[in-house]
Amino acid sequence: MAEKAIIQVLDGKQKNKNFKVLFNPNSYSIDHGNQYTWHTIPGLSLPLAQFVSGQTPTLSMELFFDCSDKGPKADIRLKTSEFANLLSVDSELHVPPTCKFVWGSLQFKGVIEKISQKFTMFSAAGNPIRATMNVTFKAVASVEEQLQGTPRHSPDRTKQKTLKQGDQLWLLAAEEYEDPKHWRAIADANNIDNPRILTTGRRVVVPRLE
Repeated sequence: MAEKAIIQVLDGKQKNKNFKVLFNPNSYSIDHGNQYTWHTIPGLSLPLAQFVSGQTPTLSMELFFDCSDKGPKADIRLKTSEFANLLSVDSELHVPPTCKFVWGSLQFKGVIEKISQKFTMFSAAGNPIRATMNVTFKAVASVEEQLQGTPRHSPDRTKQKTLKQGDQLWLLAAEEYEDPKHWRAIADANNIDNPRILTTGRRVVVPRLE
């Protein structure tokens, strides 16, 4: 028998409660992305890209619900509402709870951002007995979890660089500060009036950004 996917509640009043899906999804999608800003530099044909941050990964899927074999008084909303209620604000947390979707090797921790229900079959009494539910999870992680294992270097110390042929101050700023807009800090620290006229072999100070 195939292992059923479950949604685990990780905090709040329903902490450690598991919601088991009736039918495993036929597919799911995980989306990743990055956010950049683009800086136009005079004399360059293409703008320079500056990485801002990663975008929050999302997990989305369609779940299927059916209770057509449960008798004339059956109502599939009794089951779908359990999942939909995970969007509600938890009285202990004052925000909706954090959840984890677990299915086989997939473990996705996040909050449920959106649920869309569609009822597709009804009993003679008018109760919905079959439904599909589109669910979107958005990943969450603490600052400590995000920084753990991620090497980060900060331009917090003054450095010296030897200019090579073709070097430009905005290139140094992009390399040292990850932002070419800070070229003026290098120019000011080295009394450079015209950043377009640089002497190859000159030692320049790359100051600490305040």
